[in-house]
Amino acid sequence: MALRREPHVLVVGGSDSSGGAGIARDIETISALGVRTCLAVTAVTVQTHEAVTEIHNLQPDLVADQMRAALQANEVAAIKIGMLATEQIIVAVANVLRENPQIPAVVDPVLASSSGRPLLEIGAIGVLKHELIPLCRLVTPNLIELAILAGSELAMDEDGALQQGQKLLTAEQQALLIKSGHAVGCRSTDILLRSGREPVRFDAPRLAGSMRGTGCALASAIAAHLANGSLLEDGVRRSKLLVFEKLRKIGSSGLRVP
Repeated sequence: MALRREPHVLVVGGSDSSGGAGIARDIETISALGVRTCLAVTAVTVQTHEAVTEIHNLQPDLVADQMRAALQANEVAAIKIGMLATEQIIVAVANVLRENPQIPAVVDPVLASSSGRPLLEIGAIGVLKHELIPLCRLVTPNLIELAILAGSELAMDEDGALQQGQKLLTAEQQALLIKSGHAVGCRSTDILLRSGREPVRFDAPRLAGSMRGTGCALASAIAAHLANGSLLEDGVRRSKLLVFEKLRKIGSSGLRVP
């Protein structure tokens, strides 16, 4: 019963046998911030740090049942969503979110692996946009994911990215964190976009280090801070600092790590 009263983040996503991304990175990040996790696995992948060789998607009802069991067993204070794989799994996850509208959900729209293998069916993108994203407190696309979700070409500047982001905001309580990791230049500026508010920019030097699972880590850290009662902007700022410091250490060592 003691565990039940502690805030948990329910992590919904795919496994990564290499440990570099997916639910492995989620658990590592959330646990480092002192928050407990519970799980709903959507897919089992076979992958190394270089490539994904197999993907086995779970049945949508099994994904939903995992979520409901985790919610029943624990005090879930935030939900972090990653790889969803299929249209049917998206619908199943969305149904559970509708049953629990009081719990903030952070979705990292995982469309492909770092090596380029698709992790979401092409036909499921529309379902993700219309069925799931409107139910989430925060969406964290990079520039490539943003363009795909907006049905546009890759944004060439900040104005273009903001226009694409506005297309995805459908409710006042929603927010979008546009990640600039795929941009160029000596500065990296992520933008928190909310309906009816001025954009908030998080600016930092662009670092040379490379790490798989940075998107997973950032979204997971934000979910952990929300679970602990942080306001969204503060949670994003603290999570950005966490990921920045990890990348800074990698960059200073000159290494590329999983």
